[in-house]
Amino acid sequence: MRINSIETVKVVITGKVQGVYYRHNTVRMAHELKLCGWVQNIDDGSVHALLQGEADQIDRMLAWMRQGPPAARVDEVVSETIAHDKRYERFQQL
Repeated sequence: MRINSIETVKVVITGKVQGVYYRHNTVRMAHELKLCGWVQNIDDGSVHALLQGEADQIDRMLAWMRQGPPAARVDEVVSETIAHDKRYERFQQL
């Protein structure tokens, strides 16, 4: 198990994930889990996110993202660990 290793994961969420407070709730959950990065709506109706933090916290966030807030309908969550030199100081909605 890695301790205090920072990972960066790119995430694409599809389904009914815009107009249902998905981004707002993602920010709240990221703050709760002490993750950094960002979340944003994409013109194709999907939501993209970049998560940065410890592996176990990212795993918990991904589990939440598969459900989303009550009004959302998540069809798919695709995540990919990436090499990313930039370190974010907080999590924000773009």
